Amino acid sequence: MVSAEAVCALLGFALATGLLFARFSRPTAKILFSDQAVVAPYNGITAFEFRIINARNNQIIELGARVLLSKFEDVDGNRIRKYDQLPLEREKVVFFPLSWTIVHPVDKNSPMYGLTQQELINSEAEFLILLTGIDETFSQTVHSRSSYRAEEVVWNAKFRNMYVHNEHGHILGVDMNRFHSIERVQAQIAARSEA
Repeated sequence: MVSAEAVCALLGFALATGLLFARFSRPTAKILFSDQAVVAPYNGITAFEFRIINARNNQIIELGARVLLSKFEDVDGNRIRKYDQLPLEREKVVFFPLSWTIVHPVDKNSPMYGLTQQELINSEAEFLILLTGIDETFSQTVHSRSSYRAEEVVWNAKFRNMYVHNEHGHILGVDMNRFHSIERVQAQIAARSEA
């Protein structure tokens, strides 16, 4: 009986140690998303944009982004939720040390083309975001996801510049207090801008 108890105790201790190690050693991405997304001027048209930043010291490499637009549409008298993938200006970055503004140009090929802010709200639209990268320290794949509802998208606005310059125009650093900051633009813009 003593031998059986000793074996069970060793096995139980080994099992508990393995579970704890597996739970706390697994790398996770800690990526911050801007509080709001914007529809901003972009190369003569408009674009759906949001910001992300790496909140950990671990570097993430080969970070890729996918953005889906989910909204209800009336099809043959039925209200159906549909999903469209939004093509991005850049879908992947090799290194992700600081911040990245993810941009979807709203051109004639965009699922957002011709839609207004109120139409997105009425269709209960939501922008679904999935990020996938490799944690450089652990060499393992990490994921992060978030979303923006139509009400969380600010139109006729752009993100404030995060970079701090000296009097000679050289970049001194990044002001993290500006990460969530947006500015209104003077010209009224709409998603139905011509490509």
